[in-house]
Amino acid sequence: QVQMVESGGGLVQAGGSLRLSCTASGLTFDNYAMGWFRQAPGKEREGVSYINWSGSVTFYADSVKGRFTISRDNAKNTLYLQMNSLKPEDTAMYYCAADPYGGSWYGANYNYWGQGTQVTVSS
Repeated sequence: QVQMVESGGGLVQAGGSLRLSCTASGLTFDNYAMGWFRQAPGKEREGVSYINWSGSVTFYADSVKGRFTISRDNAKNTLYLQMNSLKPEDTAMYYCAADPYGGSWYGANYNYWGQGTQVTVSS
């Protein structure tokens, strides 16, 4: 049984930082590209960042480029998202997901999803 567990969310002031983690079990982690998505209340889910199986290729949404960094540790089956210079508009539930192909911005391509971790940025 595949499990994806996110952690690291919380309440932070604008300009602050958080580091999200996503630990996977029940799958061969380095067979999967991994992505971070987020969904704010009343808004559609959007892709934030994704990373290929080895960690050598990364992509970022324009809204987070230069502020967020995605990384992975395949030995620990863990995906990370370092979020710096946080803004109130970053407030959302953040989800990690696993893609058996190369990774993309399309949530439908991802097989497995975590339950999410809430990030709230106060102004």
